[in-house]
Amino acid sequence: MPVTDVAIDKIKDMIISGELAPGDRLPKEAELAQRLGLSRSSLREAVKALCLIRVLDVRQGDGTYVTSLEPNLLLDAMTFVVDFHRDDTVLDFLAVRRILEPAATALAALHMGEADIAELGALLDELADAPTVEALVANDLQFHRKIADGSGNPVLCSLLDSLSGPTARARIWRGLTQEGAVARTREQHTAIYEAIAAREPELARSWATVHIAGVEQWLRSTLTPAGNPAESTENAAEAEPEEPAVAAS
Repeated sequence: MPVTDVAIDKIKDMIISGELAPGDRLPKEAELAQRLGLSRSSLREAVKALCLIRVLDVRQGDGTYVTSLEPNLLLDAMTFVVDFHRDDTVLDFLAVRRILEPAATALAALHMGEADIAELGALLDELADAPTVEALVANDLQFHRKIADGSGNPVLCSLLDSLSGPTARARIWRGLTQEGAVARTREQHTAIYEAIAAREPELARSWATVHIAGVEQWLRSTLTPAGNPAESTENAAEAEPEEPAVAAS
């Protein structure tokens, strides 16, 4: 095993064992290197790597600290990796979202507060009758993010956040090519909101599944033989329709 990996594992063990807790400051570099039996250079590389994934935080002039280790912080690194997805893997991301988001929606029907439900309903009224792609996708992301947050499970919320990048592109592709997508999106968002407001978790789960599966089904039908949805949507974009339909999921 590379020396840097050994150093990472040793720091990880200190955190897992409770020797270092969230918010704790690490011993000085020379002291820690001696304690762990590491060279200062390998320790330094390990600290850099753990900073990248938000486990450690180097504060100039102060020292190195263990972060809060909150799920949203640790899973932020996953978002960074997900952004490197290829177009031919977007269906895989949608499939994962189809598994997770209905569960989050059902939980929101049980746990979301009344004030948050009211805000969710207000989001439905914020869009103009003919929104731009940017406005609709932004509203859609906010709608689903609020539901995920309302699930009461920060890990689930962070996982869904990490999927928002690739699936947002699919929303735009759909919006540029599918007729009636705006009305369909509005209807399904309304049905999801009403199920949550009525505290009907299974109904909310069902509508969320239908909603996400619709985008997934559309994307499967529009994939080129090479499995590259971008090519087909680029062709659609080149046609430059005067008033393209836009949709989200």
